[in-house]
Amino acid sequence: MSKYRQFNLLLLLFTSLPLVTVSGFNWLIDPYQVFNTPNFLGINHIKPEKDNNDRLYKALDIIRIKPKTIIVGSSRVKQGINPNNPIFERKQPVYNLGLNGANMYELLRYIEHSLTNQPDLETIILGLDFFMFNADLGNQPSFSEHRLGKTFITPLDGINALFSVGTLSVSHNTLLASLNQPGREKSQNGFLVNPDTNDGETVRRFESSLRQYFSLHSDYQLSPEYLRDFEKIVQLCQENEINLIVFISPPHASRLEAIYITGRWQIFEDWKREITRITTVWDFSGYNSVTREPLADYMSNYIDESHYTPEIGDLILARIFQTQKEGIPPDFGVFLTSENIEKHLANIREDREKWLQTNPREVVLIKKLHEY
Repeated sequence: MSKYRQFNLLLLLFTSLPLVTVSGFNWLIDPYQVFNTPNFLGINHIKPEKDNNDRLYKALDIIRIKPKTIIVGSSRVKQGINPNNPIFERKQPVYNLGLNGANMYELLRYIEHSLTNQPDLETIILGLDFFMFNADLGNQPSFSEHRLGKTFITPLDGINALFSVGTLSVSHNTLLASLNQPGREKSQNGFLVNPDTNDGETVRRFESSLRQYFSLHSDYQLSPEYLRDFEKIVQLCQENEINLIVFISPPHASRLEAIYITGRWQIFEDWKREITRITTVWDFSGYNSVTREPLADYMSNYIDESHYTPEIGDLILARIFQTQKEGIPPDFGVFLTSENIEKHLANIREDREKWLQTNPREVVLIKKLHEY
């Protein structure tokens, strides 16, 4: 072998070895669950950065699992509606397609992606949030059109997941987290299993979440485009004979007061009118036995003022599917149509006045956070 050829082989070896090492390590650790590498206890079973990349790994999960039932919505659904609930026993496979901070266009595209990969899609449970329809809420930076509507991982996603230096850093953090945390992986069928949040920090989380709401949504404008995207979802389900169940998530009463303080209450009511114009909906928001839970360091119903616990998610499912009567507060969940929407909105206005009288401390706190 000539020295020239030996040199080329050595050069190829030394230049390819780092690439092989990096790609092999990233594939083994699989920090975003892109390649569905087995989870090994103490090596890669805890994936701390996976949740922040839900638009990537959930698009791929849909390709692999091909669910016939999907639970769609924001992080409220992602953390609150458990796909392992016995209600779904005969609706398998089921997958939680909740996405952090999603707007209606993003949800429409992921529903279309699901239908591409599962033409026999049977049921969609869609959780709506007021913020999803804010005209100022654009697509999240991690949203990418190129990976949707595909039945395979795109080359770009595959290359980034294998060879990216950023992914290498995340893989390293995943390994360290798995070594230090012997517990189970937090995400199951798309459902984010929260660690113990009953830690005495609930008030702090409430305040932080309310500040974020004021920062992002004080100038809320209802988007006609997002309403049309919602209408497209309804039409898509009708055309494909998919059972669509729509519900409005139950934020804590303090979130409703934040909406009122920012001068968006009329828009909030108009939003519900528009939703019921398009389809029927279960409304779990308002001032009821769940959402009126007193603000405290330790709470049963809420992680923060926006996110309800899985136990409340179970009550939502039980009310929708009428699987139990005991244990569900009678005022939790109202089935809305275009015929009863005005009466419902009037009842909520009356309930708000009662809540203001009995919760002056919370009202003062919300006003201070708004002025801050």
